[in-house]
Amino acid sequence: MQVRPIDARDEAAWRRLFEGYIAFYAASVPDEVIDATWARLMAGGEGVLFAWVAVDEADEPIGLAHALFHRSTWTATWYCYLEDLYVDPDRRNQGAGRALIEAVYRAADARGCTRTYWVTGETNMDARALYDRIATRAPFVQYRR
Repeated sequence: MQVRPIDARDEAAWRRLFEGYIAFYAASVPDEVIDATWARLMAGGEGVLFAWVAVDEADEPIGLAHALFHRSTWTATWYCYLEDLYVDPDRRNQGAGRALIEAVYRAADARGCTRTYWVTGETNMDARALYDRIATRAPFVQYRR
């Protein structure tokens, strides 16, 4: 499975995948926010979103990962938050999810991050089966306002 940084030619495929991800969680994100997210991904830079795509043999994106690198109050190093991870349902169980997470791990390691973390839906059992194999579940509960 090949993973590469996202680039401008991926916009249509990225939108299809990102909208699939939003629908998976039965959420709604306004078009202007999706447009702004794409613009931030293309701009890059410190403390901004970074993105990778898993691609098929024709270099067509079949999955995406978005991550943020940020400082922590608990360490002098950086942390990496894997904010979004999604693979086209028709292309799952082929290693794309693992490959995307491993790409994020490599990027986090290259930046000296001492933690890479993410959240998922409690009932997202397919994803959690993968996560349980490649990470350690944290003993925390998330709260929101």
